Amino acid sequence: MPTPAEHIRCENDRSLFDQLLADAAIIRVNEQIARMEEDLPFRTRRRLLATSVRLSERMSPDLRKMADHCVEKLGVELPIELFVFPSPQHNAMCFRPEDDRLLVMFSSSLIEDFEGSELLFVMGHELGHHVYRHHDVPIGFVMRGREQPDPRLALTLFAWSRYAEASADRAGAYCANDIEGVSRSLFKLASGLTSKTIQFQLDDFLAQIDQMQIEDAEPGAGAPKEDWFSTHPFSPLRVKALTLFDQSELVRSGGSSREELETGVQRLMSLMEPNYLEGQTNVAESMRRLLFAGALAVAHADGEASPAEIEIFEGFFGTDSFSESLDIASLTASLTERIEQLKEAASATQAMQVLRDLCVVARAEGHVKPVERAVLDAIARGLGISTKFVCQTMDSDLDPD
Repeated sequence: MPTPAEHIRCENDRSLFDQLLADAAIIRVNEQIARMEEDLPFRTRRRLLATSVRLSERMSPDLRKMADHCVEKLGVELPIELFVFPSPQHNAMCFRPEDDRLLVMFSSSLIEDFEGSELLFVMGHELGHHVYRHHDVPIGFVMRGREQPDPRLALTLFAWSRYAEASADRAGAYCANDIEGVSRSLFKLASGLTSKTIQFQLDDFLAQIDQMQIEDAEPGAGAPKEDWFSTHPFSPLRVKALTLFDQSELVRSGGSSREELETGVQRLMSLMEPNYLEGQTNVAESMRRLLFAGALAVAHADGEASPAEIEIFEGFFGTDSFSESLDIASLTASLTERIEQLKEAASATQAMQVLRDLCVVARAEGHVKPVERAVLDAIARGLGISTKFVCQTMDSDLDPD
């Protein structure tokens, strides 16, 4: 019989997690990590003891009670150690278990600015990553490793990461049992503001989300578009997905069905997963045309495409799609026309999807050369996208937190 935590887990998190664990590339990376651990065990706890403060029960009795509450509700079996580190940013992280201990870290500003159900949500969210074994899919190691993953695997990893965050959010909401406190927590994470400076109103916050027209062709209008293409920062999708969860039979008697909940969440998440590689629409075609020419321009920016770059290119477009006979100069010259075509046909978020996939090509060899970055920045500017988005995509923290 599934535990309460397993019962509320997002279905697409579960299915993609199982699919990824069976993937040969994920198995290979996990085996590499196991060998690394044998040779030189990770010393996360030692680093935390040196760089942060361990919060004993006497130092933080209220926080300890919150942790115990979440441990009981989620069925966590390992002993927990809580740490705090100095930072003005609201942040928290749960690490892989080490020496049969579960390590959870919070920034000082989060501890100071969050309270009650807000902290319960954050605590439950972090423990949810452990309960659902999200660290068993080492997305950071895969994406930053020497061998870059097949583009389709990369896209699957990004999609799974967002559903994994949805599951962790549900775990946090389950622990907090207060949708207003949960929404207030997400509002603080999004805005950096606290109840000391503003008076939070849930209805007004949800109204703002509705005004963003999440289900239209251009989600995120009026909000930082970069937010929609990261693996797990705040976005309106998280609040909307949690609202659906709170209104479902998983939370309240007589609520919407499990099937309706998962369908609704999938519809929301699909806004971040435009499947243009196989699509037959004019929009999909314009996205593919820019990806084709842009990928070759990036790969040849330093004069010659590397085997790793060719492998990723063929991962997008199929075996033998790359040929030495391709006219790289003409394709590069066509970028301006292809950029304009995409701007006319597609939404800003669809353009950002193409740019993010071009970043995958640029990272093929584990690092990005200045000439490659220059091509990416030029495409970004042509699309009207901030070059900061390129930075964010290259430098994003990929591991669950």
